[in-house]
Amino acid sequence: MGKDIQSLTSPRVVKELMARYGVSFKKGLGQNFLIDRNILAKIINAAELDGEDLILEIGAGIGTLTKELAKAAKQVVAIEIDDRLLPILHDVLSGYSNVNLIHGDILKLDIKQVTEEYFGDQPFKVVGNLPYYISTPVLMMFLESGLRYESMVVMVQKEVALRMTAAAGTKDYGMLSIAVQYYTCPEIIAIVSANVFIPPPKVDSAIVLLKRRPYPPVRVEDSQLFFQVVRAAFGHRRKTVLNALTALELEGVDKERLHAVLNRCSINSPMRGEDLTIQQYADIANELWFESKKVYR
Repeated sequence: MGKDIQSLTSPRVVKELMARYGVSFKKGLGQNFLIDRNILAKIINAAELDGEDLILEIGAGIGTLTKELAKAAKQVVAIEIDDRLLPILHDVLSGYSNVNLIHGDILKLDIKQVTEEYFGDQPFKVVGNLPYYISTPVLMMFLESGLRYESMVVMVQKEVALRMTAAAGTKDYGMLSIAVQYYTCPEIIAIVSANVFIPPPKVDSAIVLLKRRPYPPVRVEDSQLFFQVVRAAFGHRRKTVLNALTALELEGVDKERLHAVLNRCSINSPMRGEDLTIQQYADIANELWFESKKVYR
């Protein structure tokens, strides 16, 4: 059949296609299929594909975005968790020899093994319409994976997009903001109305481009300690930074020394986790690293 893109963005055609294969929308998997050609074009444009790109797609759905990626890229490896959709995908993508379908859960698959099998040691790009309930775990998995992705273009809940791009001192700023901005340069490409999905979700979405940084925006002596500090600060948002970081229990760093560390970083006692910039977190982590190593400058 190989439905064209115009057909796959028609609500009537999508419903008929799913009915033909006896498939219903599964709310538990966050299935909301995109039915707007303009939004598809924004995703493709944001990915900046040049015909030689290798693409890992998260959540192929019924293949609407997959087809457009296949037209613009050298190779697409599309992951889909719902085995009921595989017959539809094989049908819709029958004319594309550069697409490989993998049935599996993105959070349970060995993505390193998958990318090495299909892409070797070549860099690749990640594209996907992420189900709301797994968007943050998926993002964190890629950010911390060490995989050779060049960029990610993802559709996420608008609220998550705002958190990813939030600045210090704003209500959306948190652990996700710092992790995303430490590893990538995030940019909201477009806010997407719930009306361009079938069935429509209860909230709006956003397309976010994350370009991988060649190196972090701050220098840290120990990245693991840096993120320990961030997690501790945001794990107790109502506490001051001093009280929140006391829970770290670093060897050789008692509360008095911790207070001295914060003073050297020009961080006032009443400040809380959401008040600190990435640079200030790096300063704290580096001072704590020197304290724990008994190295004094």
